[in-house]
Amino acid sequence: MLDETNRRSRQSHDRASLSGTNIERAGDYNQRVALQSIRVGLAKTKQEVAGYTGLTVPAVTNITNRLLDEGLIVEAGKLHGHRGQPAMTFTVNPDGCYSIGLNIDRDHVTVVLLDLAGQVRARATREVAFAGPEEVAAFFDQHARAFRKLKGVQADRIIGVGVAVPDDLAKTDLPNRPAAYEAWNTVELRALLSRAHDWPITVENDAAAAALGELHFGHGMRNRSFFYMLVSSGLGGGLVIDGEYFRGAHGRSGELGFLPTDPSGEATLEDFFSLSSLYEALGDLAPSEPSELGGLAPEALGRIDAWLDQAAERLCDPLVSISCLIDPQAVFIGGRLPGPLIDRLAQAVNDKLAARRLALTMAPVRRAALSTDAPAMGAAIIPIIARHLPSRSALRTIDQL
Repeated sequence: MLDETNRRSRQSHDRASLSGTNIERAGDYNQRVALQSIRVGLAKTKQEVAGYTGLTVPAVTNITNRLLDEGLIVEAGKLHGHRGQPAMTFTVNPDGCYSIGLNIDRDHVTVVLLDLAGQVRARATREVAFAGPEEVAAFFDQHARAFRKLKGVQADRIIGVGVAVPDDLAKTDLPNRPAAYEAWNTVELRALLSRAHDWPITVENDAAAAALGELHFGHGMRNRSFFYMLVSSGLGGGLVIDGEYFRGAHGRSGELGFLPTDPSGEATLEDFFSLSSLYEALGDLAPSEPSELGGLAPEALGRIDAWLDQAAERLCDPLVSISCLIDPQAVFIGGRLPGPLIDRLAQAVNDKLAARRLALTMAPVRRAALSTDAPAMGAAIIPIIARHLPSRSALRTIDQL
C-alpha cells in the first residue's frame, strides 16, 4: 500500500500528466486525456475525470457522451454510498478497438492482437533463426487473416499495425547469420506487409516499442519515468521520462547494448548480456527456445549461474550512469529471458550496487510487467496511441491546426 504522502504525490503527478487543454480546437485532445484517465483506472465518474484532467464537468459530460457513442467506454453502473444522486461510473470498452503488433527479431517472429484494455486476444509466435522478408510476410498474412475471423472481434475495429524491429536487424554480425539475411537491408517493410492488407503500418525500434508497452500496460502506469532494458538476441534500451518516450536527437536513445566494456571499444555490453551471449555460454547444452532455459541439466544450469553473475557485474556501471544522469524511478528488465532468471539477475544487480555504498539513490532494478511479448504488445499500442490516447505529439498536431 502507498502511504499518504506517496498517494498524494502520485495523484499530483497523474493529474499533471493527464491535464486537458483549452486551446482552440483541442476537443480531440481533451477526449484523449479523458479516455486515458478512465482506461488506466484513475477516474470512474464524470466528476473524477474533471478532477484529474482539469476540465469542467459540462465539458466532460460532452466528452463521455462522445466516447459512449464511439463505443470506447461503457457504463459500469452507479456509484452509491456518497452524498447526492448516485453517479454513473464508466470503464473502458475492451472491444472499442483492436490493433495488431508484430515483432521481427533474429531468432523469432511474434504477432499479437491487442484490444483497447490491453488484453492480448490472440497470439502466434514462431521460433526461427534469421527469417527472411518473404517468410515473415507469409507468417503475418496468415495470422492477420485469422485475427479478422476471431469470434467476438469486430474486424472493422482493427485500426492498424505496429511493427517492432531492431534498428540494425541485418547489420549486426551474429553467429550463423546467413548471407541471404542481407535482404532486410533493402526491403521496404511497410510495402511488404501491406500487400494483402490496407491497415496503416507504423515501424518502431523493438526496445522503444517494449518501453511504450510497459508505459501504457505495465509498471509505467505508476512509474512515469523509467529505463526499460530489452533482452533479446541482442540488448536494447528505452527511456521514458514523465510519461513520454524520449528518442534523443537522432532517435537512438537507450542504445544500451552498444556501450563499450573495454578501452578498445571492441567488446560491448550485449556481448555479455543478451540471449546470444547466453546461448554462446551454453554451447551444445543450449535449448531450442528460451522458455526451456529453466529445465536444463545441472551442468547447463551452472553455466547459466556463471553467466548471470557476469552479466550482473557488467550491468552495474551502466546502471550507475543511468541513475546519475536520468534519475528514473526504476529500471525494468524484459524480453525473452524467462521471468525467474530476470528476477535472479535483478536481485544480483541490486545486491552488487548496494554493496558499493554509493552516495546516490539508485533506481531499483525489477522485472518488467511486460516481458516475453513486450515488443509485440508495445508495437500494437502504437496505432491506439495515434488514434485515441494522449501524447505530446498528438497535442503538437492539434495545436498546429
